[in-house]
Amino acid sequence: MHVRRKLIVGNWKMNGSLAGLAELAAIAGAARGGAGVDVAICPPFTLIAPAVARSGRLAIGAQDCHWAPDGAHTGAISAAMLKEAGAKLVILGHSERRAEAAETDSLVRDKAETALAAGLQAIVCVGESEAERTAGQAEQRVAAQLSGSLPDPDGPERARGELVLAYEPIWAIGTGKVASAGDVGAMHAVIRRALVERFGDAGGRVRILYGGSVNAANAAELLAVAEVDGALVGGASLTAAAFVPIVEAAARS
Repeated sequence: MHVRRKLIVGNWKMNGSLAGLAELAAIAGAARGGAGVDVAICPPFTLIAPAVARSGRLAIGAQDCHWAPDGAHTGAISAAMLKEAGAKLVILGHSERRAEAAETDSLVRDKAETALAAGLQAIVCVGESEAERTAGQAEQRVAAQLSGSLPDPDGPERARGELVLAYEPIWAIGTGKVASAGDVGAMHAVIRRALVERFGDAGGRVRILYGGSVNAANAAELLAVAEVDGALVGGASLTAAAFVPIVEAAARS
């Protein structure tokens, strides 16, 4: 049996300001006190470097990167640029990116391979829509995303960075709706099987996060579910008051 450290990641999305970085002090304090828990915040690109300067042991990450290492890609940010700014991780294939920027599974895979080659922790997101779940197609949809989005199992880049998966049912993101513990456990089991099939024994070491309206009230129940190795947190990560209880729940679990 693989022992995996809990990982709690805050995704600030298109929110935050220099003044808002004051929240990092309390979050960093919780990260230091959370035995067995890794904690990270992913602010907008403009806040990465100043966040790193205030973060202490708190890891700072990004919300996207380009698939190419450099080149003529106006408005894009490379994995190497993120690392130079002090980022340790990057969220890839979030449903909002897939929907708003029409990101495909193959593009997410290319981004993941580039991020891993740069030595970043790459958090690859998957999840179904409400219509797909209602139609009984949730597991089929997530399995298809995994097949297309996961990096090459034989790629040398995996030796440099760490791959992490995040299951975020689209219908639960920012809506207040939360998947039941049973549904979360069933989907994380599907993801674990896919990881082991693709990467062998190494697939058992990949951490799988749950995301979708995670908050202080439901974190303990969700983090107790088998194969849930942490959480990808949206709105509740914007303030220490809302985020720290989730970190504390992870430490207790």
